[in-house]
Amino acid sequence: MHQKTVERWAPWLLLAAIVLLWQVLCAALAVSEFIFPSPWSIATQLVQFGDVIAGHAWRTFWVTMAGFGLAIVVGVLLGFVIGSSRLAYAALYPLMTAFNALPKAAFVPILVVWFGIGAGPAILTAFLISFFPIMVNIATGLATLEPELEDVLRVLGARRWDVLVKVGLPRSLPYFYASLKVAITLAFVGTTVSEMTAANEGIGYLLVSAGSSMQMGLAFAGLIVVGAMAMVMYELFSLVEKHTTAWAHRGTQGG
Repeated sequence: MHQKTVERWAPWLLLAAIVLLWQVLCAALAVSEFIFPSPWSIATQLVQFGDVIAGHAWRTFWVTMAGFGLAIVVGVLLGFVIGSSRLAYAALYPLMTAFNALPKAAFVPILVVWFGIGAGPAILTAFLISFFPIMVNIATGLATLEPELEDVLRVLGARRWDVLVKVGLPRSLPYFYASLKVAITLAFVGTTVSEMTAANEGIGYLLVSAGSSMQMGLAFAGLIVVGAMAMVMYELFSLVEKHTTAWAHRGTQGG
């Protein structure tokens, strides 16, 4: 129990230590607020511009969730197709890997031409940057289904579809949740990057506006808000994973 308590509080203690060291260094070295604001300055900006930041944060959040939801649908479908067929795996996986290597920020100007300034480019950028981990993990979970297990099920009368849906997909759940925790952080990155060049609201737009007016404390406050939203969603998926796939982690639940 004591070890679990320490593990639970370890991230917060480390964060507190980093913030304290950050504040001390900024004060001791007399670092200009225009160059690198102190935690106190950032907290002041969060309070002073709380309403403005909240409005931009809400826009970034729902846009990210829209792109992320699209990424889940497309990622699961593509992952199922790729993981369930050797031919599809051989044909599609290399192409998807090559596509994933392309810098997604380069798509933003193209998306602006197609959809204009607004939520469209941000949603699609969040989708493009986050669907790949989901697709890969679903495909991996299905493609690595033990041949012996599949042979036994076939002998028992199970069809290929039954094996994939009733055994393969449940077995892929741990891979799926792992991909969600990675993909949600990438989705926030995609939205913010797009908002920096193709939006008139959102945290990305706030970062550009704050930077151009030399309000570095406000810019850092925006970054912290994005990180906080991503962390909350990460923990949410971890909680859901813990309650739905405990069978896959029973050997690692040490205490």
